[in-house]
Amino acid sequence: MKVKALIPTGLGFNCEYESAKAFEMAGAESTIVDIRDIIDGDVNIFDYDVIMLIGGFSYGDDLGSGKAIANLLRFKKINGERFIDLIKKFVVDEKKVVLGICNGFQVLIKLGILPGFDENYEDQNSSLALNDSGRYEDRWVNLKFNSESNCIATKGIDEMYIPVRHGEGKIIANDDVMEKIMDNNQYIAQYINPETKKIAVKYPINPNGSTNAIAGLSDETGRIFGLMPHPEANLLFENHPHWTRLKRDYEDKGMKIPEHGDGLKIFKNIVEYLEGVKK
Repeated sequence: MKVKALIPTGLGFNCEYESAKAFEMAGAESTIVDIRDIIDGDVNIFDYDVIMLIGGFSYGDDLGSGKAIANLLRFKKINGERFIDLIKKFVVDEKKVVLGICNGFQVLIKLGILPGFDENYEDQNSSLALNDSGRYEDRWVNLKFNSESNCIATKGIDEMYIPVRHGEGKIIANDDVMEKIMDNNQYIAQYINPETKKIAVKYPINPNGSTNAIAGLSDETGRIFGLMPHPEANLLFENHPHWTRLKRDYEDKGMKIPEHGDGLKIFKNIVEYLEGVKK
């Protein structure tokens, strides 16, 4: 049976088509649903293997990015159980996967699901603040992935070039929490200078000023994770902003032109992991 991906949309989420396409290109079956159908109990998340909370502007970011929908998911009961408790069963008991990209990542952090030190997900212990630039950043960035991370989606990935599109992407936490994130290798990727390959702790190479240049986090299981940049925005070679120049370079060197973009590898890793779980 194919891996089944659930892509909730509505209430301001708006990256559903490219997110669904990413899973389909990776070999999964994608279903886009209105998130209110999940909240109302009309869609059973346990019929699926992975839930992707996508990018966008849920509730218009009126209470801060992801906060309003995080509150809704924390307190709203679905057939008698809170969504946040169902997520725990989904990941811990069923060995399934939850990921959040951009606005979806903001939701996971503000739910307390990430970085996830509290096993009951009751307390938010980190957050995402306004970018150091004080403005919305929409551009491409270079990422270095943490080879020591236990995140199931980043295995074998070294670097990646994908875009950011956010106004609140600066990961912050108190010293104790940040130390635990670093010691546990729960940071999955960091912003880097593409020329020196050094970690970029400051704006503008770091697009938001995130602490320790962190671009994404996972929980202690490695099956819940999130990124501020958008891997689903670089699925094809032609998605690369310099693809015409790169094409000429490949042709001049007699090299095969790649078919896919960097971001697809994340979705392939998720599908490969879940295929193993389903066997």
